[in-house]
Amino acid sequence: MNILVNEETHHFTEPLTLNTLLNLLELNPAGSALAVNQVIIPRDNWPAHLLEDGDQVLLFQAIAGG
Repeated sequence: MNILVNEETHHFTEPLTLNTLLNLLELNPAGSALAVNQVIIPRDNWPAHLLEDGDQVLLFQAIAGG
């Protein structure tokens, strides 16, 4: 299955959750938000949110400002 992460394609042989994806790619989720197919996924849902072939994941840093 192919997952696009921050515009880079990654191939996986098994279904995986968002948490597993972050661990496999060694991405630090601290202060970050995740969107799957342009929909923000709450952090509480990351352990259970299963990715599907062709999903587009965007990991971005939350920025405070005013």
